Amino acid sequence: QVQLVESGGGLVQPGGSLRLSCAASKIIFSIHNMGWYRQAPGKQRELVAVITSGGTTNYADSVKGRFTISRDNAKNTVYLQMNSLKPEDTAVYLCNAKLGIRNNFWGQGTQVTVSS
Repeated sequence: QVQLVESGGGLVQPGGSLRLSCAASKIIFSIHNMGWYRQAPGKQRELVAVITSGGTTNYADSVKGRFTISRDNAKNTVYLQMNSLKPEDTAVYLCNAKLGIRNNFWGQGTQVTVSS
């Protein structure tokens, strides 16, 4: 059974940083496009950042210049470095692995709270 396990969330003050990790198992990690999404209470899930199997990245406008997505295929892990965090970044952050239209896997999510 495919597993995506997120870690690294927590409580941080505005302006602070966090690094999220998502470890994947039971998939051929290197060929999957990997993404980070987030969902705040009462809001729809939104894309934060994606990194393709070839290493191309794309970001939501709201996080450009502050967040960086990366992947380590040897460790089957995707990361999200989040800097200059704002209260509006508060959400559950979810990891996604996608390959074509057949493979679309989700992790359970990790809570990020930005508050003073």
